[in-house]
Amino acid sequence: MTGKSNSSSGHKLGQLVGDWFEEYVATYLLGSVASKLNLYIDHRFKERSCRGSKIIWKDIDGNDVDYDFVLELNGSDTEKGIPLAFFETFWRRGSRHSKDKARDDSGKLMPMRATYPTARILGIISAGDFTRPAQELVSSRGIDLFYIPKSHICKAWEDAGVIIDYDDKAPENVKSDIVNNAISILDDKLKKTIFENIRSDISPSVFRSYINKIIAGVSSVPIEYKITDIFIGNEITFNQHDEVIEYISSDTQVVSFDSSNRLFRYQAIFSDGNIFERVDLTRDEALQLHESVGVVAKHFTN
Repeated sequence: MTGKSNSSSGHKLGQLVGDWFEEYVATYLLGSVASKLNLYIDHRFKERSCRGSKIIWKDIDGNDVDYDFVLELNGSDTEKGIPLAFFETFWRRGSRHSKDKARDDSGKLMPMRATYPTARILGIISAGDFTRPAQELVSSRGIDLFYIPKSHICKAWEDAGVIIDYDDKAPENVKSDIVNNAISILDDKLKKTIFENIRSDISPSVFRSYINKIIAGVSSVPIEYKITDIFIGNEITFNQHDEVIEYISSDTQVVSFDSSNRLFRYQAIFSDGNIFERVDLTRDEALQLHESVGVVAKHFTN
């Protein structure tokens, strides 16, 4: 029972801090990007009639995956737009299982790069105790990382009169008192004060730098396209082993375009050096992908 209670108090406090971080810090950062680029920002702290309680997008295999934030072009409260960036956020009080968290969150984000050619940024906005190997894992997967160390978060809360840290060996009554006190005094005004504390503590320039970096990544436009025609011939059946060798080795076998399926490999090369590639697309699939890229390119070019 004691272990369960300890876990409950720690989890409740972690949820409290995590929700604040997501609602105030992450929303400020990404909301600033959306405002400057005239984009729609989707997150769980706003109502949206075209979705349920979760922010769900399908990956390349058709799986439904929920995200914390999505930046969209031409999105609205009633209609989904074209996705330009996907983000996960988290607060971690301790460093245990940091690499597992890094692997899980980056694993959720990575399929979006292969699914949507317009998804220019995949990012994690994090705070707390996040180990260096975990950070390196995120970076190695091409995921952008914004990170605020635990000490800055704790100081911002403490400067506002709210204690959120405790010794790992602290008894349950101490943890319970900390979380109950935080719940009893925390309101929107105090949450905003804590946010202003953290922004002042780590310098507004850090926030501006991150915002500008995301703006640059999201607004990069294609500078070149490459299309490769792929013709898949009709199936041929052989009864003898040697007949297969003869057919494959022959230079005279030519696939008739009239009796083949035409597929495409599509590549879009962007100004930031990134390349989107998808293979084995039908004509309609290739046109649909290219149209979405064109809409986004036109928005940022204009």
